[in-house]
Amino acid sequence: MNELTILISCPDQVGLVTNITSVLAAHQLNIIAMREFVDEANKAFFTRIACTGNLENKTRLEQKLLESLPPEAEVNVIDQQEKQIAILVTKEYHCLAEILIKNQFKTLGANVKCVIGNYESLRDFTEKLGIPYFYVDHNGKDKTQFEKEIKAILNQFDLNYLVLAKFMRILSAEFVKDYDGKVINIHHSFLPAFIGANPYRQAFERGVKIIGATAHFVTDHLDEGPIITQHTTHIDHNFGVKEMVRAGKEIEKKVLLEALELIFEDRVFVSGNKTVIFK
Repeated sequence: MNELTILISCPDQVGLVTNITSVLAAHQLNIIAMREFVDEANKAFFTRIACTGNLENKTRLEQKLLESLPPEAEVNVIDQQEKQIAILVTKEYHCLAEILIKNQFKTLGANVKCVIGNYESLRDFTEKLGIPYFYVDHNGKDKTQFEKEIKAILNQFDLNYLVLAKFMRILSAEFVKDYDGKVINIHHSFLPAFIGANPYRQAFERGVKIIGATAHFVTDHLDEGPIITQHTTHIDHNFGVKEMVRAGKEIEKKVLLEALELIFEDRVFVSGNKTVIFK
């Protein structure tokens, strides 16, 4: 008995649900859950279907579904296999630690194949949990060479996603294109006016009352990729820089892990510069 998730997006029209369910019934697949959404502004239809059955030919099912749908439809039939991920880090440990602890106790929903860092700071922690750590120094190299070395490591693994867990280097458009739709970043985006290395100090000096974080897909436009999850927390005059940093880190790891859970469970569609998420 197979457990399958089916993701479909296509132009909206009458009869889509009937067409889809008829194909699934013809393949003796039992629908456990089905969620649909229609983007009225763009006349686009999205559905996520969880089903069970004895499916022998996934490619044939995808083809039959495509034949029943409008042109430009996209169909992805996914079996229940763990996603394989790599993580890029710099020095901050809070997001990496959260991911690796869940990985250690098999509650991440994915398998961490390696961690790559441009400093050695997080090697000991990573290797104590049995995860390979690769150091790629960025000093004295141009971006092309630095990214070439990272790609050489990534190419050793069959990966589904690349997670930037507070990786403090800007990736080139060429690198992002090679991993299109597969790179997830965590960003302190509720401080959009504060750029640079010390956003929380700038926020403290400005007297902000809300801080937050956003997890998003990475595109060649810096920190402007499709948003997956966001959270904020209120602060007041009692928060110094240290308290703001501490609160910000708690939000960042919470937001990143929530986004990864949604992605690993195949609940996220990318539609232009937005996402459709079936929770």
